[in-house]
Amino acid sequence: MTYCVGMRTDNGLIFMSDTRTNSGVDNISMYRKMSTWSTEGERVITLLSAGNLATSQSVVSLLDERSKAPENRNPSILEAPTMFQVARLIGTTMREVIEMQAQTGQSADATFNSTMILGGQIKGMSPRLFLIYPEGNFIEATDDTPFMQIGETKYGRPILLRAYEPSMSFDQAVKLLLVSFDSTMRANLSVGFPLDLTVYEADSFVRQPRIRIGENDAYFRSVSAGWGGALRRAVESLPDFDLDGRTPTS
Repeated sequence: MTYCVGMRTDNGLIFMSDTRTNSGVDNISMYRKMSTWSTEGERVITLLSAGNLATSQSVVSLLDERSKAPENRNPSILEAPTMFQVARLIGTTMREVIEMQAQTGQSADATFNSTMILGGQIKGMSPRLFLIYPEGNFIEATDDTPFMQIGETKYGRPILLRAYEPSMSFDQAVKLLLVSFDSTMRANLSVGFPLDLTVYEADSFVRQPRIRIGENDAYFRSVSAGWGGALRRAVESLPDFDLDGRTPTS
C-alpha cells in the first residue's frame, strides 16, 4: 500500500509520498512514487502513484521515454498544450499499460489497478491538480476539494479536512502534511519511511529539488511528538462524560 497527497494552495502546489511497497509482511521494499518532468521557464509536471507497482512504473517509463526522444514526442507530456491534455494523455497511457498486462490472462480490474495524482503548471495558465483513476478518467481539484489523496487515505484525511487553509505558506502546509503522514504511519504498517517531498511555487516554472525525509529526521520527530502531546492535552481539556448524570435506557 502507499499514501500520497497533492495539495493546492494560494502559493502553488505541494506533493508528498511515502516509499513503502509490500507483498506481505515478509516482502517489504522501498520505491520512489514521485516523478517530475520540466521544461524550465515553460512547464513543471509532477506525478504521484499508488497501486500496482508494475503498472505505475510502466506508465512512468513510457512517459519518460516519450519526453526524452524528440522523434517520440507525439504524444508527450512536454508537448501537450494544457494540463488537462496532460491528464488525458496519462490516463490513456495507464489504460494502455493495464490492457497490455491483462492480455496475459489475469484480471486487470483486480490485479493491475493504479491511481495517480497529477499536478503542475504550463506557462500562460494557472497551476492545476488532478486525480487520475485506473479507468483513465480523472477529476480536478477545486476550491471545495483543494487536495487529492491516493492509497491509504482514511487515517490522514480528517487532519487535512480540519486544518487546511488555502492561504497557508509552504512551511505550514508541509507541517500539516507531516502530521497527516505521521497519523497514517502509526495506524498502518503498509505506509512507511522515507517520505518524498517537493513544492512548486506558482508561476516560477522552476523544478525544485526533491526532499527526502527519514524516520530519524529531527523536524519530523519534533512534529510527531508535538502533535501527540497537543492531542492529549486537547482531549484532557474537554469536559468529562457524566456517567452518573445519564438516564439509562432499556
